[in-house]
Amino acid sequence: MLKSICEAVLLAAGEPVSIERLLNLFSSEERPSKSILKKILLELSEDYQERGIQLKQLASGYCFQTAKSLNVWVKRLWPEKPARYSRAFLETLSIIAYKQPVTRGDIEAIRGVAVNPNIIKALLEQEWIQVVGQREVPGRPNLYATSSLFLDHFGLKELAELPAFPLPEEIKLSETVLTVDNELNALLDTLEN
Repeated sequence: MLKSICEAVLLAAGEPVSIERLLNLFSSEERPSKSILKKILLELSEDYQERGIQLKQLASGYCFQTAKSLNVWVKRLWPEKPARYSRAFLETLSIIAYKQPVTRGDIEAIRGVAVNPNIIKALLEQEWIQVVGQREVPGRPNLYATSSLFLDHFGLKELAELPAFPLPEEIKLSETVLTVDNELNALLDTLEN
């Protein structure tokens, strides 16, 4: 019964559900232990391994997602094209993701050009980044880092799952940003297809 309850809740939620939120669905008398709930979630994940949807653990909880191998068919339900992001947008997001926490000045130093304030604003509005503090220097600029929604959107549980890339020491930073930009673009394409 517990497995069925978890399955139904995760299917109906439409967003990742944390273990704590799952536990709070039960009264104190019927509440399973955290370890039992984790075992049930692992069993559910195994049950769905070869199915059209799969249980995935993301940064903010568990959710069902379409199997990646079936994305090409599922995307046909929505014929409009996914949003395309500018190179500046992707470079800024890449720098924040790989170098966080960073200030706007850090981003500008890495990219070699000024950051359009609309890019930072768009990333904040999408809640892919967040202000995590201020640097202790004159002017106290905001420090930006990625959010759990960024991880959820890209299907990641933690930042360590970001695509890695080898960096010989002689590669220029601008080439590094381009590599990261390409990696994020490929990840976006995979997830949105």
